[in-house]
Amino acid sequence: MRNLFATIALVFTSLFVFAQTKEELIEQVKANPKNIETLKLIQRVGGYYPDYKELRGLYKGLDKSVRKSNEGKLFDYYLKRLEAASVGKKAPAITQLTPEGEPFSLSDLRGQFVLIEFWASWCPDCRRENPSLVKTYAEFKDKNFEILGVSFDRKLENWVKAIETDNLTWKHISDLQHWQNAAGTLYGVKSIPQNILVNPEGIIIARNLHGEELNKKLREVLK
Repeated sequence: MRNLFATIALVFTSLFVFAQTKEELIEQVKANPKNIETLKLIQRVGGYYPDYKELRGLYKGLDKSVRKSNEGKLFDYYLKRLEAASVGKKAPAITQLTPEGEPFSLSDLRGQFVLIEFWASWCPDCRRENPSLVKTYAEFKDKNFEILGVSFDRKLENWVKAIETDNLTWKHISDLQHWQNAAGTLYGVKSIPQNILVNPEGIIIARNLHGEELNKKLREVLK
């Protein structure tokens, strides 16, 4: 019997490991509505560009036993936060500490276009994207545009060193709680880098724009 259970577990593990494309992931989600591990698959469907409507639809297709589990309830909360931080919604308030230990809020930048950039010193993709972001900031910083970096770091020294090394001269805040960063939770951020573009009235107008796509949007709104 033990060998049978081990075989079943191996089959499920293989299903989750080898489903690579988004279409394959969705197929696996729909094929395993009673498996609590399917919640992780739904998260992978979202990836860097989570669409709460798509993820909510997949979540609703899960068995009630999964949705009512502790893990299911936590995932439901994540989806609600993701919806609350979607385009067209008012950006949730953020207040955390700067590297100098002073509180700084998103509202301190009200009246400007603000890119809330979620990142960390230990995140390779974030660090690779930073040079492009530095160029974007140099082009638009004097045109009513600001960046608010929100770090998922745990160690202050690593955070500060990365800011200095990558020449990130914009505003920075963190609560040094790693993946449990309160702002990240509030905005439904489970992978980085991710960003949110907020207009001067505090309304979210775009999510997850990078490189030239971000520059194009800024040229459009900063006319």
